[in-house]
Amino acid sequence: MTRSNSSGGGTRYGVGVATGLMVIGAVARLIPHPANFTPVGSTSLFAGARIRGWHAYLLPLVLMAVTDPLLTLIYGYEMFNRVTPVIYGAFLVHVWIGRTLLAKVNPARVAATCALCSVQFFFLTNLGVWGLGNWYPHTFAGLVACFAAALPFLGLTMAGDLAYAGFLFGLDALAGRLRGKPRQEATAPVQRATV
Repeated sequence: MTRSNSSGGGTRYGVGVATGLMVIGAVARLIPHPANFTPVGSTSLFAGARIRGWHAYLLPLVLMAVTDPLLTLIYGYEMFNRVTPVIYGAFLVHVWIGRTLLAKVNPARVAATCALCSVQFFFLTNLGVWGLGNWYPHTFAGLVACFAAALPFLGLTMAGDLAYAGFLFGLDALAGRLRGKPRQEATAPVQRATV
């Protein structure tokens, strides 16, 4: 595991942790689970908060690109469609939210950012389904019908994001305590531009 500490007091992880998160995310995504109760959102959020540089943005893309074909083989799901880039993009927004809003990590902040991530995922992906797909008429009534049909999935998305984020950030806090860090809010380092 590669770690770096900065003057901000938080820990940014490198490729080793990113790889571990992808493996956990892939396994959890491939085993049977309730619809939308997956670790992809929370893994993306954690990556934004704790993984250095561009690796944080690469993690959800690789996780999805590797598991989507496997889900097609196992369950017969459609591998890629016109909405796929919107879904992948929504997970990149999770990374950005983690980078932006989780500079200081505490349970309330993690819960709030999980809720924000779940809601933005719901809005972006359902706008994509409505606007890019042929499932609903491209009218206001079609938009309302699309969002109404998706409402049951919002709760499962939020529950999955909260459960997996609790696991990831809780494990991170435990690791910090085991390394002897003081019991206070963990602070992520300020991202510095590299040349």
